[in-house]
Order: sequence, then structure tokens, then C-alpha cells
Amino acid sequence: MRRVTDPETELTPLDTVGVGPWAGPWPEDPRYDPELLEHGDRRNVVDRYRYWTVDAIVADLDTRRHPFHVAIENWRHDLNIGTVVRTANAFLAEAVHVVGRKRWNRRGAMVTDRYQHVRHHADVAGLAAWAQEAGLPILAIDNLPGAEPIETAALPHACVLLFGQEGSGLSAEARDAADGVLSIAQFGSTRSINAGVAAGIAMHAWIRLHALSSSG
Repeated sequence: MRRVTDPETELTPLDTVGVGPWAGPWPEDPRYDPELLEHGDRRNVVDRYRYWTVDAIVADLDTRRHPFHVAIENWRHDLNIGTVVRTANAFLAEAVHVVGRKRWNRRGAMVTDRYQHVRHHADVAGLAAWAQEAGLPILAIDNLPGAEPIETAALPHACVLLFGQEGSGLSAEARDAADGVLSIAQFGSTRSINAGVAAGIAMHAWIRLHALSSSG
């Protein structure tokens, strides 16, 4: 029988991630998980969330999420979506929007989808309608003619960063729905970079402009 493992807790003998069982009287704070207190917390979470339940962690994250969203087209089961979700969690995006096919490979997310809000839209029109109702501009990321360099762009504080399918890039519907197109500077021989990498670069551009400047 094949053993099912959790990538967040699977360890080797040399791993020292996390903490063991709680020492001393248990805290009465309802945010703490009795099972984790008893057996230890080996999850890949920051120290402030040790022994907390998943719901408690999500609730705390919800009080301080950044107002940018990330959307990615998924017409052919794009394997980069897991990476996008994991990076969005690291940069505390408001939500990730999967456009097209609802199913995606969660393995690449390394269980961060437990903590990151992920929404689905059947097509670009659905995403565009949601963004319009929310009052959020859609900024497509692709190296298209006339695109504004993201390195010098004034990214809005609240916005949706939209990425295309790996290989084919943004669909025609996505380009039409976008309020602007941003490009990522490249200096090698290939036309494009991996969609998961591009998403990480774009999210970090937002972080540098808004999160880091405001925290200083």
C-alpha cells in the first residue's frame, strides 16, 4: 500500500524544522491545536504560528493581507499554479484567482493553499466582471509590444496581476480585459520566462513599492 505523505510535515532524520511537544501547562488560548501541543508542530510555518490551528492562522493572516490579487490562466492544467499560490502566500496576497480549468496540481503549493485564499473563474470575462465590481484594475504581465516595464511602473496599491498560460502567454481575451500590460526585463535569448517565476518577480515588485516602503 502506497503511503500518503504530507509535504509540509514529512521529515528526514536530519531535519530540525519545527518544535516538539509543548513543555509545561498547555495554554488556554483557543488558537492552539491540542494535537499539535501533544505531538509537536513540524509544519513549515513561521514561529509565531507554532501550535496554532490552520483556521487561527488564516484568521490572523486575513487581518493584514496586502490588497493585490494574482490571477493565472489555466486552460491546459498549468503546473505553475502551485508555485504561484506558494509565492502569493509568502508575499501575503489577498487571493489567487485561477481562470479556466478549476482543477490544478496542488503539489507545487506545498500545502500553502491551506492558508492562501484561492478563487476560481470559468473564464476571463468572469474575472473581469469580478474585478470591475471590486474596483480593481487588471494588469497583465507579458512581454508584448508597447508593454510598460514593471521595473519602473507605478503599480497601483490595489490591483490584479494577471499571468498567461505557460508557453502561449496571455490569451487574446486576457489582453483585451487588461487595463494595462507590464513587461519584465530580460537579456538572454528566450522570449519569455517561466510563469511561476514571472509571478514571483511581479509580486515582489509590488512588495518593494508598497509593503517595504510603508513598513519603514
